Amino acid sequence: MKKLHLVFLVLLGIQSIGQAQNNTTAMNKTETAILANGCFWCTEAIFQRLEGVSSVRSGYTGGHVINPAYREVTSGRTGHAEGIEIVFDPNVISFTEILEVFFSTHDPTTLNRQGYDVGTQYRSGIFYKSETQKLIAEAFIKALEEAKVFDDPIVTEVTEFKNFFVAEGYHQNYYNNNKNQPYCKAVINPKLDKFLKDHKDKLKKS
Repeated sequence: MKKLHLVFLVLLGIQSIGQAQNNTTAMNKTETAILANGCFWCTEAIFQRLEGVSSVRSGYTGGHVINPAYREVTSGRTGHAEGIEIVFDPNVISFTEILEVFFSTHDPTTLNRQGYDVGTQYRSGIFYKSETQKLIAEAFIKALEEAKVFDDPIVTEVTEFKNFFVAEGYHQNYYNNNKNQPYCKAVINPKLDKFLKDHKDKLKKS
């Protein structure tokens, strides 16, 4: 998928909603997005590098177990997905742009799977924290589907936020602390390299 194609979708498909978001968030210094799109080691590494993003935390979201442990989530019985909590400045990067990166850095058409990571904990999801986020997410997906950006139907769930539990300490900042780990080299590095190339205009300056 070409980034330019996504940009046109953003501009043409959800321009009015994006403008409404800008009007309502202009006075806010930060906004929070809760996303799930595969292993949180990968997604954390990507969103940490965006200009306007002040923090990214890995955790568990969308399930029914309170304060789950990693081993519980990997069993698939908690209902939780591996997710990330992104705190960003909406005056620097919009929720729409966050979604542009989200949809261009994972496969939203594979149910409960990203590559070799399989299970409900690896599902694609947007857990909206406001009605505006919901409208933007739904419009974004509709625009992608109408333009047939993906060969298969999008299975990303758009669900009202209900919980986020921060993962264990060793999961936080994982890629930056473990770049020589085999998973980082084999899985995260290629994904990160593509992201850095496709979204270099959105990267932090230092």
